[in-house]
Amino acid sequence: MIDALFTNLRLATMVDGYGELVDAAIAVADGRIAWLGARADAPTGARTVHDCGGAWLTPGLIDCHTHIVHAGNRSDEFEARLQGTTYEDIARRGGGIMSTVRATRAASEGELLRQSLPRVRRLLAEGVTTLEIKSGYGLEAATEAKMLRVARRIGEELPVRVKTTFLGAHALPPEFAGRADDYIDEICERMLPQLAREGLADAVDAFCERIGFTNAQTERVFAAARSLGLPVKLHAEQLSDQGGAELVARFGGLSADHLEHVTPQGIAAMAASGTAAVLLPGAYYFLRESVAPPVAALREAGVPMALATDCNPGTSPLTSILMTMNMACTLWRMTPQEALAGCTVNAARALGLQAELGTLEVGKRADFALWDIERPADLAYAIGFNPCRAVVNAGILRAPAALS
Repeated sequence: MIDALFTNLRLATMVDGYGELVDAAIAVADGRIAWLGARADAPTGARTVHDCGGAWLTPGLIDCHTHIVHAGNRSDEFEARLQGTTYEDIARRGGGIMSTVRATRAASEGELLRQSLPRVRRLLAEGVTTLEIKSGYGLEAATEAKMLRVARRIGEELPVRVKTTFLGAHALPPEFAGRADDYIDEICERMLPQLAREGLADAVDAFCERIGFTNAQTERVFAAARSLGLPVKLHAEQLSDQGGAELVARFGGLSADHLEHVTPQGIAAMAASGTAAVLLPGAYYFLRESVAPPVAALREAGVPMALATDCNPGTSPLTSILMTMNMACTLWRMTPQEALAGCTVNAARALGLQAELGTLEVGKRADFALWDIERPADLAYAIGFNPCRAVVNAGILRAPAALS
């Protein structure tokens, strides 16, 4: 039995480019795509029929890299950077990530949820149906668990699928000053096993960088994650080349993220392992970086390129997936088709959800976004304009106002 039929559509299936189907329809049963094709061939007898008036329908958008659960903001640091202070200088003076750690540790679970929900709602209003949320602003067991519980609650309170990532190896907490290896012991021997037992983490991440953790320390975190059956991903080569792309590829990682300083060897390793590149134009823009990720080389190597907001208080306070797409095109010369693939099919791959999400195909989850646009490229073209008419989550139609 067909639960819902969406008809009078133009589809961007994202199978083989845009995968356009005009004058089309799509049928949903039990929250999944049961059929799609020409409107004239649509099945009959659906419980509900939605005439979409010629709108475009895409897979629901996916924001596959966010730090959206946090307390406070860092506008003071934004001001300092504009006066000449570097991001690394701020971090070494106790600002940066540690500023947010202090605010997040002090916030109750309820307060953390209250501050985070408006950021998520803004993404949902732009067609996002799946969201990755990282921890990493606790740097001790109780607050890391608190952040991940809040992330799970967001998925319960709002119509969005949430995947959680444990990012304990984000920065060195003050309690472990000068003892980075001891903190890695804490992560591997106590924090990670506890979170795995409680089912709070879907994946494990780390910040492999001069102001983060070394390649060897990151490898220890990855080995502990693997022993617990958790997939890995990595903040890699954002500020310098630390060999992170090769490391995460060696562990069969889901993604390497940022990659402004990735080497040809790192790209080759990612291509061989199937590790996705998650590119984050918000951070590049906000930090006024001058070294862009090597989009052309990633493209030539066949590395899947995903895009995400990197929503965080210090380096990318961005809650617009559509602006993310525009920036990837204007700053890095990605094509609009690559940008949309970066927020659908390749973003799904970066979360290990490619069998469930990212394209419009029979059997996949019925997560869609409906758009009042003339062609799919419009999504990456207009600046500050949101043409999202409605969102469908597991077959249930919601107008943007209902997403709040």
